[in-house]
Amino acid sequence: MSDLVHVIDDDDGLRDALAFLLDVNGIQARCYASADAFLDALPIAEGCVLTDVRMPGMTGIDLVHALKQLGSGLPVIVMTGHGDVPLAVEAMKAGAVDFIQKPFADEHLVATLRAALALPGPAATPAAGADRLAQLSPRERDVLRGVAEGKLNKQIAFELTISPRTVEIYRANLMAKTGARNIPELMRIALAAGL
Repeated sequence: MSDLVHVIDDDDGLRDALAFLLDVNGIQARCYASADAFLDALPIAEGCVLTDVRMPGMTGIDLVHALKQLGSGLPVIVMTGHGDVPLAVEAMKAGAVDFIQKPFADEHLVATLRAALALPGPAATPAAGADRLAQLSPRERDVLRGVAEGKLNKQIAFELTISPRTVEIYRANLMAKTGARNIPELMRIALAAGL
């Protein structure tokens, strides 16, 4: 895949700023003011997509669904200023490879985009996800289910009749055992394994 990012956001200023940031980092950007404008440009066989969630008309998550239905292999990264765990889970279930919350550090965005551009194909297979989750204890799986459902530590603790601090420890174990660097990556692994 080439170093090309398709930037989709209805905010002109943000699109320009992202295009400049990518150019400075040696990544080519093509910008679109809406998901519909991007879909009109298809077929596109190279690069990755960086899309905002909340836009007039088709949302970023709607775009992820549309690309999946069209059989596009482009990796999609969803960004939002209104992020929460349920929204991240929805984006991952739809097929996004990552989820970034605004404001983000320039270095983090560039690293995330480079990782998406380096993907050889689908980001995670069911077998790979199942292998990573096989290391988890039954209690860690329970905590992972709660996290995947977007529950807070206190809610998970109440349902499992353990302390919130114990949930924090299990969450840290989940990250270490699966090798996930962040919650979106953990969700991608869990979803790939069919959790």
